[in-house]
Amino acid sequence: MKHYMSRRSFISRTALAGGGLLLSNSLFANLALANANERVNLACVGIGNRAGEIIKELYKTGLCNIVALCDVDLGAKHTEEILKLFPNAKRYQDFRKMFDEISNEFDAVSIGTPDFAHFAITMQAIDLGKHVYVEKPMAHTFLENELLMQKARKFPKVVAQMGNQGHSEANYFQFKAWKDAGIIKDVTRIDAHMNMPRRWHSWDPNIKNFPAAEQIPDTMDWELWQMQTKGHQYNKDFVNGQWRCWYDFGMGALGDWGAHILDSAHEFLELGLPTEVQAVKLDGHNAFFFPMSTTLKFKFPKRKNYPAMDINWYDGLDNLPPIPEGYGVSGLDPNIPPPSTGKLEPAKLNPGKIIYGKDLTFKGGSHGSTLQIIPEEKAKALASKLPEVPATPSNHFKNFLQACKGLEKTRSPFEIAGPLSQIFCLGVIAQRLYSNIEFDPKSKQITNNRFANALLIGPPPAKGWEQYYKV
Repeated sequence: MKHYMSRRSFISRTALAGGGLLLSNSLFANLALANANERVNLACVGIGNRAGEIIKELYKTGLCNIVALCDVDLGAKHTEEILKLFPNAKRYQDFRKMFDEISNEFDAVSIGTPDFAHFAITMQAIDLGKHVYVEKPMAHTFLENELLMQKARKFPKVVAQMGNQGHSEANYFQFKAWKDAGIIKDVTRIDAHMNMPRRWHSWDPNIKNFPAAEQIPDTMDWELWQMQTKGHQYNKDFVNGQWRCWYDFGMGALGDWGAHILDSAHEFLELGLPTEVQAVKLDGHNAFFFPMSTTLKFKFPKRKNYPAMDINWYDGLDNLPPIPEGYGVSGLDPNIPPPSTGKLEPAKLNPGKIIYGKDLTFKGGSHGSTLQIIPEEKAKALASKLPEVPATPSNHFKNFLQACKGLEKTRSPFEIAGPLSQIFCLGVIAQRLYSNIEFDPKSKQITNNRFANALLIGPPPAKGWEQYYKV
């Protein structure tokens, strides 16, 4: 593909003068900041809800200045906290204008927008040579993930990291150490599950259309919110987390929790892409939003020294995987960030996975939760043979900023996060069509369903957004 030369001016980079920001919240009162010239200057696209938490975590490392804040709804209540915390940061409603006007004033971009809005912002940021921290899943369609990986390869000096906290916590290092030591081996099946209450909707699955148009808030740029999906009428059930349940905007429970549950297994078992995805069970299936309960089976072929393997995905309140004998108590990782709508609600089985190897079975949670050998008797018998697990050198946010400074290598680069996100895209296609799909990982095509294959690309972008689909 031809390289897209943006119309945006490339002004020679100058160092941003100034020291610490005036903060109105005691949360950062004792923060130890690096010297001004040692900090990464950060622009933030998306500043409310989860995006706001990302910004605070990045700043708490002491390694960055927050120099610009951008949100399509700067006047919304959920953006107030970040705007007050960083009053000196320049403010924008349109990321394109921010990139046009002050691209010489920042080194990196955090992107905490809805799933469908990650792509264009990330593509332009990398084009400008800016490091990017983008929330999971990396992008909304299989093609978008593919193009982001290509773009990152074209700019090897740019740090491109998908937000996935588990890649910098105990589970990540334990899984690698146990796999290298032969504790985890010959895995043929993983049952992954997210059985918490669905926090984004509880609607009637018989809905036959999108919700009726409502008055657009005066503070919001609704056309810009939609980006390349332009054509929807505003409704409160499209925004502020609700976007996650609509096929047009989000990726449901799989896109929300899949990376937190399957990241280590995907990387260290070298899973790559599946050859088949089966839609086993979809309760409340409809054409517009995700089912209330879903069971999917992902089939992965034999790889090098690894046997063929299945991942069974279960979500929904009453859709639990088979629980093996000796499973014990289902724990909840205290490091899981709560939803923007409140606290995590209790579930019959907390988010996690059951891993079935040739000789051993493991249970694990999500995010950084460590694995346990089950039943307990086997765990005790093997306790003295378990390898030492190294401590993480940095949390996920510090890892990104240290990578921007050339001091570390990002642990969740696009080359690792992209294929993982593509697996979720294939799962969403199976959900959307309630159909089994056969996939060729070499040609990256769905071979048994032409319409499903077209969904790898998705609908054409709205006018004015085509430029972002060129590497």
